[in-house]
Amino acid sequence: MAELTNNQKVEGKKERRSIRNRPMPKVDLTAMVDLAFLLITFFMLTTSLNTPNQLDIAMPDKGPITEPILLSEDRVLNLLLGEGNELTYYRGTAESPISSAKKVAYGKLGLGELLVKMAVEVKQATNGKDIIVLIKPGDGSIARNLVDAVDAVQRAAIGRYMITKINDVEKRMM
Repeated sequence: MAELTNNQKVEGKKERRSIRNRPMPKVDLTAMVDLAFLLITFFMLTTSLNTPNQLDIAMPDKGPITEPILLSEDRVLNLLLGEGNELTYYRGTAESPISSAKKVAYGKLGLGELLVKMAVEVKQATNGKDIIVLIKPGDGSIARNLVDAVDAVQRAAIGRYMITKINDVEKRMM
């Protein structure tokens, strides 16, 4: 691989060589550089790069709304995302809630457990119909809380959920 070249003069008489006069050996590293670039190229081509994680949400068209969507109060769970990592929930509508507004923590033991429990309760109360979750971020909520809420809904295998705006009555509930 590497070649050591030493250019020494061959003369008949012996001279006293000093350190300065002694020729320095030179190493030819061309083959080593070629090997290094081949290895770098190999590892760059065989390495898997980070794939971007995306959150799949089906959003409606921005066309005019012809008819309002009517939801059964018994099936609706509202998640209100507030500032300071607060999460408030209630069942029903804002004008006539079925349950009073309560606070819950994010995470598997808080929101995840609540969603699973509410999905079972709604199925029993409505003869097998699925729960509908309305996620309503407030003015002071951060994007991370919205992503955590949507992730928790997807982990709980809830197929019907919607991100919508929060109204004034719900702002007072928080």
